Amino acid sequence: MAIVTLSTDIGNYDFIIGSLKGQLLSLHPALQIVDISHDLSSSNLAESAYICRNAFRYYPENTIHIVLVNLFEFKPTHLLVTKYGNGFLLCPDNGILTMICRQKPNEVIKVSLLQNEPVTSLRFLAEFAAAATKLALGKYPLQLGEQFTEFCERYPMRPSFGGNWIEGQIIFIDKFENVVVNISKEEFEEYSQGRKFDITFGRSQIISHIHENYGVAPNEECIACFNSAGMLELSVKNGNIASLFGLQGYKDEINTIHRNISNANAKNWFYQSVKIYFREEEKPV
Repeated sequence: MAIVTLSTDIGNYDFIIGSLKGQLLSLHPALQIVDISHDLSSSNLAESAYICRNAFRYYPENTIHIVLVNLFEFKPTHLLVTKYGNGFLLCPDNGILTMICRQKPNEVIKVSLLQNEPVTSLRFLAEFAAAATKLALGKYPLQLGEQFTEFCERYPMRPSFGGNWIEGQIIFIDKFENVVVNISKEEFEEYSQGRKFDITFGRSQIISHIHENYGVAPNEECIACFNSAGMLELSVKNGNIASLFGLQGYKDEINTIHRNISNANAKNWFYQSVKIYFREEEKPV
C-alpha cells in the first residue's frame, strides 16, 4: 500500500485539505494518506524545511511526500518532482525543494499544468494528486514530465565559524517556545574539540553546559541540549525561553534574490543569531 504524506501551510479550517485527500483517494482508493503538518510557515521556508526534513527521514521506502507552501508566490505553470532519499518529493517551484534537500538534486522533473484552464487552488492540487497517484502506481518521475534545471533555488543559512566561535541562527520556535538553532551536534563537537564554551543569546544570557535532556536540569534554568533532530536547542525548564529573552526566529523584507529563470522580487530572510564562544584552557605558570 503506497504512503502519501501531506505537509502544507493551508491549515485545517476550510475544505481544501479534505478535498485534496478526496482527489487522491478518488484516483487511488488504496492510498494511505498521512498528515505531517498543515501549519507550515508560508514565508519562513527554513522552518518549513526543518519540519519536513526531520519528519520524512522516518518514513519507509517509496513514500511520496507532497509539500505545499506558498503555492502562488510565482505564477503556477508546473510542479516539481524528484527522488528524495528512498522516496519521492512533490512541491511547487518556489525554492522549498532545495531548502528541504539542502542541495540541488541530480534529477528534477517538471510536470507542466494545462494552460487552457484557470489555475485555482483546487486545480493546482489536482495536478499534485494526479502526479502522486502515478508514482504510487509505479511510474518513474521522468514518465510524469521532462527533466528541468531552471527551477527556483533557495538554501538554508549555515552557521559561521571563527577562530574561537560559532554563530548560528534561530530557525524554529516550537509551541513551548523552545528555540532551535542551525548548529548541529556534529558541527559543535568537531569545532569545540572539548573546549569549554559560553552560548550567548538574548540580553547577554549565557549557557555554559550541554544537558542530555530537560529532565536532568533544575526548574527555571536555561538549558542547552541537542534535540532529536541533532540540532542545538535552547529552553527554560518549565518556562518559555523565547518570550523571556525576546528571541525571534524570523524576519523578512522585500529584496531581490537569485532565481535561475530570472531575477524576481521575493522575500529575503533574516534570522536572530546565537553565538558560541570557546575558551582556551589557561596553562599553569
